[in-house]
Amino acid sequence: MTYKSPRRPHFFYTTAPLPCPYLAGRTERKVVTELTGPDAEALHDRLSRAGFRRSHNIAYAPVCPGCQACVPIRIPVARFAPDRALRRIARHNATVEGFEVPPRATTEQFALFQRYQQARHGEGDMAAMSFYDYRSMVEDTPIETFMVEFRDPFDQLLGACLTDRLGDGLSGVYSFFEPAEERRSLGTFAILWMIERARALGLPHVYLGYWVAESRKMAYKSRFRPAEILIAGAWREIGAPDLEAAASPAAG
Repeated sequence: MTYKSPRRPHFFYTTAPLPCPYLAGRTERKVVTELTGPDAEALHDRLSRAGFRRSHNIAYAPVCPGCQACVPIRIPVARFAPDRALRRIARHNATVEGFEVPPRATTEQFALFQRYQQARHGEGDMAAMSFYDYRSMVEDTPIETFMVEFRDPFDQLLGACLTDRLGDGLSGVYSFFEPAEERRSLGTFAILWMIERARALGLPHVYLGYWVAESRKMAYKSRFRPAEILIAGAWREIGAPDLEAAASPAAG
């Protein structure tokens, strides 16, 4: 008889209220749980399909009082078709190549990460991260993940994206890019790369985290159409008219 250890129970906790990083004047709270043990991968898969995100070995989802602005969004790979603007971005970055590398922090990545934080998020907590903090973000995980490094023909590191592999797709955890190359729209290009990589791997979805229609930082995710958003526990495919309706103040 083979002994099978009992499944470890997973506890969920609610964080203390903090200022919302996306919408001024609003309060952010999260429900969190730890991803540990032999079933961490399976739990991460289930929670991702339920709208959770990962940071280090923690899965979290917003439970903000009186606000539902953060909407989980993913791309159905088989039905995705880039519009003219997205095709132009792909052409503009035709010489940029993405390389999958193990989730190991490097000083080259960290130098780029610091330049990105100072240029884009100088007031945020991540701008003060040390190399050891950055290494923890990249390496402290019990699930399958990898780093995508985006390099030009001269092997210069232009961007990077920490990416989780799920049972049904790829999930972009965190990305950062060379601020001096802003015109390249490297963040958008990274998503296009993930869509093509998921297609090559036979994975049906690319998870983009949360779409916040009222936030300029997050609104770009609506450029990828069709998309699926999680509403009342079900993923619903939407196109341009639905995205515009969801972005209206009445939709909140």
